[in-house]
Amino acid sequence: MPKLVRAAVLTNYLEVTQYLGFNPRDVLAGVGLSKAQLQAPEQRIAIDAAVRLLEDSAAASGCQNFGLSMAESRQLSDFGVVSLLLSHQRTLREALQVVVHYRHLMNDSLAIFIEEAGKMVIIREEVVTESPMPSRQAIELAIGVMFRLCAAVLGTHWRPYSVNFTHQPPDDLHLHRRLFGCTLEFGSEFNGIVCSNASLDMTNPHADPAMARYAQSYLDSLLGHEGPSMLFEVRKAIYLLLPMGRATIEQIAQTQGMNVRTLQRRLKDDGCAFNDLINDVRRDLVLRYLDNPNYSLGRIADMLGYSMASSFTRWFITQFGMPPATWRSTQKQAGGKLSSDSTPPRSS
Repeated sequence: MPKLVRAAVLTNYLEVTQYLGFNPRDVLAGVGLSKAQLQAPEQRIAIDAAVRLLEDSAAASGCQNFGLSMAESRQLSDFGVVSLLLSHQRTLREALQVVVHYRHLMNDSLAIFIEEAGKMVIIREEVVTESPMPSRQAIELAIGVMFRLCAAVLGTHWRPYSVNFTHQPPDDLHLHRRLFGCTLEFGSEFNGIVCSNASLDMTNPHADPAMARYAQSYLDSLLGHEGPSMLFEVRKAIYLLLPMGRATIEQIAQTQGMNVRTLQRRLKDDGCAFNDLINDVRRDLVLRYLDNPNYSLGRIADMLGYSMASSFTRWFITQFGMPPATWRSTQKQAGGKLSSDSTPPRSS
């Protein structure tokens, strides 16, 4: 059964298509969705269909900033049942903890990791799909929505240092500059937002502890009925921690609130091994990294957890039947980007 998300992840999709004068009928049909589904926020739709819809719509409409355009007018209320709890958190730190804890009720494809380094904080985000596919629009949408959430909690006190993307910049940066108003880093090693540690502890003047307790009690009752898939949660954790060199089984078990033996047993019960999940994520990430001309093969090897480029090359050949340099050269000559049908088959 495909992984599902709330149709609310595509809030403002139809409004953006209308603004652009773009008829989405064909692209919607192409991914198996309809306007009626998008107009029912709580309806569940396939993750891959939602991500592919954004990419196809950006290509068909000629709007490189399609996903970010959807994020520009997002409100806290678009987070559904979680919005009440978010609006009554005392600090941004607590609001982010709510997003991480209840992400299954908002967007099950979103992986979030809060990394604190001295006076700096990195809010890392990844959109994880079931099959490899471009996700530039979905990532920009996710980061734009996170930025809007932080601004809703802190108001004018929200002043991040930078917004970072692993992909290359669009031809026109006007929307990015208007929405974010801070340094933009493209071709970065991560997708996310960099801000000060102190900003996470600024007080939200609108917080109401009583309302927060009420909202949390209600949300916890919902979690009891539809818990997240552990396999998918582990996969999302690997997506975030692998480029940081921290995707060990010990670290991943810690993110899931269990010890290593429990994680191994749970994975075995689901017919999976930890190393298989690591390999699957590497396969997804390597094609994204190779599509970025700013990443050298040595840098890619390091981001995938290989200390030696030769080990990375051998792994790539076993997975895709050709050296990574050959794959990159072939794609460059074809003049194309990674797409769902351009992924090389696994070598037998």
